[in-house]
Amino acid sequence: MSKSCFAGVDVGSLSTDVVILDDTGELLSSVVIPTGVNGAQAAETAFDQSLHEAGLDRENMAGITATGYGRASVAFATGKTTEISCHGIGAHHLFPNTGTVIDIGGQDSKVIQIDSQGRMLDFAMNDKCAAGTGRFLEVMADRLELDLNELSRPENIAGESASISSTCTVFAESEVISLLAKHTPLEQIVNGLQRSIVNRIWSMVTSIGIEGEVTLTGGVANNKGLVLLLEEKLGIHINVPENPQIVGALGAAQLARRHYTG
Repeated sequence: MSKSCFAGVDVGSLSTDVVILDDTGELLSSVVIPTGVNGAQAAETAFDQSLHEAGLDRENMAGITATGYGRASVAFATGKTTEISCHGIGAHHLFPNTGTVIDIGGQDSKVIQIDSQGRMLDFAMNDKCAAGTGRFLEVMADRLELDLNELSRPENIAGESASISSTCTVFAESEVISLLAKHTPLEQIVNGLQRSIVNRIWSMVTSIGIEGEVTLTGGVANNKGLVLLLEEKLGIHINVPENPQIVGALGAAQLARRHYTG
């Protein structure tokens, strides 16, 4: 086993993700756990689990880059950087022709333009409200008494759509309550919720444009219905990684590797 291994630790609002790579860039392990109330502890736990999965010890690590909103709490990191940079690098690693990254995270969403090396050129970000994020979907799923898998079923976007116009999670939830009181079919409400997220993303896309292939990252990329609606809205195919939730951590690990190799 190579001694020169590299880790990315992404401490997000909902989950903490760790990726470990060897010196060739091959994925050795990845771990995703809930962040909970203590980001520093979540980082330690996820990192230890990832080391165990890879059969490594901490002394095998040549570089560790922390990212995410809780990156400052990762005491064992050798470097720290923004998640915008990491999602660009991670998306480029998985899909080298990516020019535009759409990241839908737990508490914010971003559209990022990158160059041919995965470096950020421009971005637009929604961080003022949880509308259009993973947290938004969690709140709505709870209100509708559905799990997230049920909420993301493609068949829920096939028919009519209820109108959900609010850009605020609290007000959107009030709209959903009103629709339920009017006995609006559940699938129409789900359709409306998905389309409200797509419209939120669309407004950011139009502010900076689309270049190259589009890659979707973040846990919400597992929502198949939303991906179909977003492809319909943009009129193009969207790359979806096998595990979109770890793309930020993957990019952070790649940055650690790049820094080590110069």
